[in-house]
Amino acid sequence: MGRKIKQKIAFILFRVLSLLVVGILFWILGFIIYNGIRVISWEFLTAAPTEGMMAGGIFPAIVGTLCLIVGSIAVAFPVGLMSGIYISEYAGNGRIVKFIRIMTNNLSGIPSIVFGLFGMALFVNALGFGDSIIAGSFTLGLLILPLIIRSTEEALKAVPYSYRTGSLALGASKLQTVVHVVLPVAFPNIITGLILAVGRVSGETAPVLFTVAAYFLPKLPSSIFDQVMVLPYHLYVIATGGTDVEASRPIAYGTALTLIVIVFLTNMLASALRRYFGKKVKTN
Repeated sequence: MGRKIKQKIAFILFRVLSLLVVGILFWILGFIIYNGIRVISWEFLTAAPTEGMMAGGIFPAIVGTLCLIVGSIAVAFPVGLMSGIYISEYAGNGRIVKFIRIMTNNLSGIPSIVFGLFGMALFVNALGFGDSIIAGSFTLGLLILPLIIRSTEEALKAVPYSYRTGSLALGASKLQTVVHVVLPVAFPNIITGLILAVGRVSGETAPVLFTVAAYFLPKLPSSIFDQVMVLPYHLYVIATGGTDVEASRPIAYGTALTLIVIVFLTNMLASALRRYFGKKVKTN
C-alpha cells in the first residue's frame, strides 16, 4: 500500500472520528434542549422553588452558581497567574520547579470529591466559615488552581524569547519586561485557561455538596457566609431525590439546560475578552 493511500485513509478516519464526536455532542445538546425547553419560562428562571422543589423556579440556584463562579475565579486566578509567572520567568529549571510541576499535575488528577472533603475539613470546620459561599469559593478555587497555573505557564512559554531580550536590551528591568511585554502578549492564551476553569467550576457537585450547597433554600444569600442552592446539586436532587420522578424529570431537564446556557454565556464572555486582548496586542 502506497504512502498516499495510507495518508488518505488516515485523513478519512480522522474526519469520521471528528464527525462522530461532534455528532455525539449535538445529540446530547439536542436531547437536553428538546426535553428542557418546554419548562423554560420567565417564572422558571426568576422564581424561587416551591412545593418541595416540584414547582416554582430555580432563581436561587442560578444566583448561587454565579456567586461560586465569581468567587472561585477571584480566589484562583490571581494566585494561579502569579504562580505561573514565577515558574516560567523566575524559577528556572531546577529541582524545585520540576517538583512543583509534578505536584501541580498530580493536583489536576485528584478527584473533586477529595477537594470537597479537604474544603470541609479546612474551610468549613477548622477556619469556622461553616457551609458558606466563601468556603465553597476557596474549595473550588483550589480545584481549578492547577489548571490556571499550567495554562499561564504554557501561555508565557509561547511568547518568543526575542521579546524578552529586546525589552532588556532597551533598558527595561525583568519585572517591567514581564508586566509590559510578556504578559500582554500571553494574556489571550491565559484567558483560554480561565474559560476551561469556569466550565469545570460550573458543573462540580461534590465540592459544593460538602462546603456550601443547601438542599432546599428558596431565598437569596445576603453575605458570603450564607449557604446557597447551586444548579448541579439542585439537578441531582431533582433527578434522584423526588417523590414523583416523572413529574420532576422535566424540571431536571430545564435545570440542566439552564446550566448549559450559563456555561455557554460565561465562555462567550471570556472568549470576547480573549479576542479583545488579542486585538489590543496586535494594534500595539
